[in-house]
Amino acid sequence: MSDQSTKLPPELLERPEMRAALSAHDFGTVFLLARSEAGISYSRIAAACDIKPERVGTLARGRGRITTYEKIALIADVFRIPGHMVGLAPREWETETDTDDSLPRREFLKASAAAGAGLAVGLPEPARLHSGRRVDASVPDQLRRRTCRLRALDDILGGGDTYRVYLGEYQETRHLVRHAVCSEPVRRSLLSVLAEQAQQAGWAAFDGGHHAEARGLYEASHRAASEAGDSGLAGNALAFLAYQALGRDPRTAVEIAARSCATAGPDAAPGVRALLHERLAWAQAVGGNAAETEYALATAREALEEAADAPQPDWSSWVDSNELDIMTGRCWTELKRPLRAVPLLEKALGEFDDNCARDKSLYLSWLADSYLAAGEVEQAAAVTGHALDLSSGVASVRPRQRLAPVLQQLGDHRVVPAVADVLEKARA
Repeated sequence: MSDQSTKLPPELLERPEMRAALSAHDFGTVFLLARSEAGISYSRIAAACDIKPERVGTLARGRGRITTYEKIALIADVFRIPGHMVGLAPREWETETDTDDSLPRREFLKASAAAGAGLAVGLPEPARLHSGRRVDASVPDQLRRRTCRLRALDDILGGGDTYRVYLGEYQETRHLVRHAVCSEPVRRSLLSVLAEQAQQAGWAAFDGGHHAEARGLYEASHRAASEAGDSGLAGNALAFLAYQALGRDPRTAVEIAARSCATAGPDAAPGVRALLHERLAWAQAVGGNAAETEYALATAREALEEAADAPQPDWSSWVDSNELDIMTGRCWTELKRPLRAVPLLEKALGEFDDNCARDKSLYLSWLADSYLAAGEVEQAAAVTGHALDLSSGVASVRPRQRLAPVLQQLGDHRVVPAVADVLEKARA
């Protein structure tokens, strides 16, 4: 932890060269500036950040990088660098003066981080330890289990916190695929894991606002899945690309989403078909195609009913009846059908855990949108306030982006006391 001897002065944190270094995770420059401008010796930095002294000097000379989430978080705490400056959620010490009402939320985030760190217990060695050695079928199985367990971080943390973790896993497995000695079936299994990890890293990048990186990872996932002969994962990579394309070109997004379903094919696991058709429905809804949306949703629900008795890949298992109800409500919201959307969203979100703060805040934004379309301004304000509370401290750009147009619409009703309150909360 930091003390006054390692805390960087606020004026140094505001220097353009320091802000640029922090944004790029160029910690060598951070160390250099800390020594030259704040008088913090390399030996003190090494001890506080748990880095070998010679490596601190090497980094300061521009050689090497620090990429692990754990080390970046530690450096932020040592130097008292606010989380947003290095792509993290607010650090615990940033909220030390909060009111008592914020304590449960802070304690949850603290527990979440501890749970995330504990996920590594009992997991296999990093993939690099197998590089250049003969790899048998047990290794991709171990890596897939590791990937499944690390995926749980996405339930409680935003992409700003998880991207480096997931990217590191992907990079290690990519190195293994390139250099390990193995049979062709084992290599295909490794490629399948690689495709899965690329999708997870791409999703975290997208959630954190790094759209070019996300697109590159989705495309890499599609190549790896296609080479592995894993049509389900190849289809899911296309579904991610369609989701990302919606903001730019809904018609192209619909075409990619339809191709994702065709790529996976009718023999894909039912849960996979449910997931891909759910995403196709969303693309159709954003494109304004009501009949096509309803057909895709019905197809997804039929597949989900089949999935109850069939084994599913872990990466698609999060789609259940409640999730599909939420997606259905989102689609009807997008199609300006609030009488259909509100009952579904109210019921499904009533059963949705507030601990999944990013997702619930996003989903509540569609409920608020439908309330506004139905003329229920006070209800929209209440739901928006709840969404704002949940999104606070989550390292994801999407909740606030999604809430922005809702808040803009609420601005037309600022004379309503409940609306004035939530607009003030948003400004704060």
